[in-house]
Amino acid sequence: MEAESEPYVRLATLRTLHRVVADLNAARSLAGTLQAVVEGAVHGLGFDAAAVSLVRPDGDLVVAAVWELEESTMGGPSVLLGQVGSRESWDRLLGVSDHWGTLRFLPYDRGWAVASDIPRWIGDGPMPVYANDWHPADGLLAPMYSAGGDLLGVLSVDRPRSGKRPGAWTREALEMFSLQASIAIGNARLRAEMQRALARLEKEQQALRASEESFRQAFEYAPSGMAITELHGAGRGQLTRVNDALCRLLGRPRAVLRQQSFADLVHPEDRALLERTSAESGRAELRLSRRDGGYQWVCLRNSIVADAAEGPSFLLTHVEDIEDRKRHELQLAHRASHDALTGLPNGAELKARLARRLCAEVPTGAAVAATGGAVEAAYPTEYGYAADSYAAHAVHAASEASDPYGAVHGYGSEDGRPAADLGFEHVHAVVPEDQPGGEAWSASFRGGPAAAQDKGLAVLFCDLDGFKSINDRFGHNAGDSVLVEVARRLSQAVRDGDTVARLGGDEFVVLADGIGREEAKDLAHRLRNAIIPPMRIDGRAMRVGVSLGVGWAGCGMSIEEVLHTADERMYDEKRARGGAVRGARGERSHRRAG
Repeated sequence: MEAESEPYVRLATLRTLHRVVADLNAARSLAGTLQAVVEGAVHGLGFDAAAVSLVRPDGDLVVAAVWELEESTMGGPSVLLGQVGSRESWDRLLGVSDHWGTLRFLPYDRGWAVASDIPRWIGDGPMPVYANDWHPADGLLAPMYSAGGDLLGVLSVDRPRSGKRPGAWTREALEMFSLQASIAIGNARLRAEMQRALARLEKEQQALRASEESFRQAFEYAPSGMAITELHGAGRGQLTRVNDALCRLLGRPRAVLRQQSFADLVHPEDRALLERTSAESGRAELRLSRRDGGYQWVCLRNSIVADAAEGPSFLLTHVEDIEDRKRHELQLAHRASHDALTGLPNGAELKARLARRLCAEVPTGAAVAATGGAVEAAYPTEYGYAADSYAAHAVHAASEASDPYGAVHGYGSEDGRPAADLGFEHVHAVVPEDQPGGEAWSASFRGGPAAAQDKGLAVLFCDLDGFKSINDRFGHNAGDSVLVEVARRLSQAVRDGDTVARLGGDEFVVLADGIGREEAKDLAHRLRNAIIPPMRIDGRAMRVGVSLGVGWAGCGMSIEEVLHTADERMYDEKRARGGAVRGARGERSHRRAG
């Protein structure tokens, strides 16, 4: 009878084991899984109490779940919840226990192996009578391991309801159950980690969406222009996104701007500056074309928006409107370099233009030969001396904003470096051979072409005759009007590219480059004829004369020497015509607005 009932008992146990394993897999959380483990051990395997000690991230084990068939009056094993035992103590306990397959049995007489920090509860069950009876101090442990062999926790069971130490079948059932419990706990932990990861991902996505929305609003509603430029692929450099402020600034619709790049919009003179501007933290002040055909002064500031994994993604450019500031700067530069009364270049600008044309090196014959009469070709109008109008000066001053009198378009520097060191191909200014002093220069010019020796930079010094009497008789306002009219007439009489400057008072200077002796005489004659005719000022006819002196500027000469030579030629003419000569150099008859 006993032998015939054992298969039935085993079959019933398997059915119960199958049910409790199903409960393990049905748990939705790690806490639910642990509770299903202890309840399954009690209800499915025939023990009165069970507890699970779970390995924490620091390696120690904490009692995470307990279950008792009938709650004890002394509190039962539930008092163990939350208590922690060190990993070292648990390893020692598992080591000294008897090995029942994967199970560990600790008999009561080996209780000394239980360290004081291991949570333990001893019930009040009956004392054993026979050798295989269960002692209240006995312990049966089922270590649970992950698929990788790491300890997940320990399932502890106590007080078999049969009152006997578990036989082979119960041990095998407990081993099977602990294996399934290990899988269920591993899966529950994995689900918990996935849920935490999903929660983190959702939080990060929410933060990303919030960040993107903040960026979109900051980009779209920024008061100044904003643009995003492609950094990779066939569309490199193309504007992929622009805001309304940039569209308004340039007067272009968004769809049109998205088909262009900054290289398409930049002023031709600023293209090189744009190409030199760094993508990362680069800054440049340049002009962009507007829809109406004009150009808008802007300040571009670049920053690269990079992805942590893929590197630079796109270029974000802030476009600031600096038109008013630039206009003010150009006006200040114009006022600093031009006479307030006549609008002509003043003495400082005159000297600056001479400094850009001359160098400290005395030309040799080979240098003159290399000149080849190419003064006009080497010095186009926009870099020459025709910038007497405000618009022309604005372009010139803008290109030299960092140092209006520096070597941006010139050939020398304040620190004495030669033009070659500044990156410019300098064409030497030479004194024509047939002028006074030319013979002294001609020895170093032998071998040069005739065109190079017959052309030079003429400096015509003009001093008005009779101006003081007008100033004294009719007042300074009339004198100012005369100076303005004289400036107008001189400007109309010179060639394109020549400079007319007011040196101060009633003195004017004309610079004429690439001119010979006869041409200089013709120019002086035109200037005289332009000034002599009467002019009507405040309803009165007024007339002034002019004394002219023609000097020549050459490389190796100082600016003071050049102006002094032309001034002396003017005095020579004044003396020859019997005109009034001032006694002291630098004395001026008219100082208003100078």
